[in-house]
Amino acid sequence: MTDSLENWRRTHYSNEVKKELKGEKVLLMGWIHEMRDLGGIIFVLLRDRDGIIQITVPSKKVSPELFEEIKKLKKEAVIAVKGDVQESPKAPNGVEIIPEEIKLLNESELPLPLDTTGNTHAEIDTRLDSRFLDLRKFDVSAIFKIKSRIFHSIRKFLNERGYIEINTPKLVASATEGGTELFPITYFEREAFLGQSPQLYKQMMMASGFDKVFEIAPIFRAEEHDTLRHLNEATSIDLETAFTDHEDSMKILEELIHRAIQDVADECKEELETLGVDLKVPEIPFPRVDYDEVVEIVNSKGVLMRYGEDLSRAAEKVMGEVMDGYYFITGWPTAIKPFYVMPGFENPEKSCAFDLMYRDLEISSGAMRIHSYDLLVQQMKEKGLNPASFERYLQAFKYGMPPHSGWGVGAERLTMSVIGAKNIRETVLFPRDRRRLTP
Repeated sequence: MTDSLENWRRTHYSNEVKKELKGEKVLLMGWIHEMRDLGGIIFVLLRDRDGIIQITVPSKKVSPELFEEIKKLKKEAVIAVKGDVQESPKAPNGVEIIPEEIKLLNESELPLPLDTTGNTHAEIDTRLDSRFLDLRKFDVSAIFKIKSRIFHSIRKFLNERGYIEINTPKLVASATEGGTELFPITYFEREAFLGQSPQLYKQMMMASGFDKVFEIAPIFRAEEHDTLRHLNEATSIDLETAFTDHEDSMKILEELIHRAIQDVADECKEELETLGVDLKVPEIPFPRVDYDEVVEIVNSKGVLMRYGEDLSRAAEKVMGEVMDGYYFITGWPTAIKPFYVMPGFENPEKSCAFDLMYRDLEISSGAMRIHSYDLLVQQMKEKGLNPASFERYLQAFKYGMPPHSGWGVGAERLTMSVIGAKNIRETVLFPRDRRRLTP
């Protein structure tokens, strides 16, 4: 093995080598997925990011030195292959490569911590312990290609509608919604935390005149739960729009979700097929279900839910059985929503807040926000918060804050809804929860 790649530059990924290239020379790079030595002929399956291609090594067509060199290769070794493209009906893509030269770029130790072909099942903890190997499996990498497409689609959708992407601090001096679920930081000479949400900052941006902003960034929550739906570090897609109310925010949210899923359906056909997902693009507008109706539905199914309570896990499951697909829960009681949520104009006890659900999974929460300084301070006090702790935030409401609304979407939960995953850790490269800080 040599370190130099001089004269060794990849010409194609595996899925780009088609029958039309018959007779041409190509240079491919990747990992040895599998090898079969049948004596007079060796088959090497080369895997790269986009697929698998067959390297066929007949002893009668290659030099004895090359044949012996290839026999010594091991599974998951990294190699580069120069060779000619030939048709082969039984090979992936209907083509194979007859090598004229192979460069070993790096060895791989055996045995592997897990099976990269996916033929042998491994538990989630084993997979996460060796995530770099787990990601070599096509069903796993497909999830993150889909997630990437979702992000790309969302950014494109919002850019087309005049939204400005911002970046807000993740080291903050006060909680977004009170004193729970906080990660304290001891580095500074005063109390500090990891940010739960960009909520306060994106509201402050409404006072700047930017009008339309969004952010895709990590959020941190000291969740008490260790469930299949919770993480301590997640990615939030946040949006805020001036001169709008909650109805406007629901409209752009459902349009964004529809667009992202449509783009995944159009652009990720191979990945969806690999995962066995028959993706249906949801129709818009999504159904709206008032909180009062939710309480009635849940109780009618034998699950106790008192008015003024948030949905328990049992209540969510009931709603998931009744509502198939995406739907909004609206008209939440003001008392159980954060201090910055606007009370209803006709009935202040019911807020201008909404949650977007997918069956029994909460995907997003949003609302029209309070833009009056006096009402905001009043709401803080009523919820047991000290306005002095939010002094810098409150300043933005003294000098002309427009009406505004917005939402936050959990990127991992959205991905779960698209691919049908049951465990949120399947949608995160390196999950962080109560039990996992490495790798």
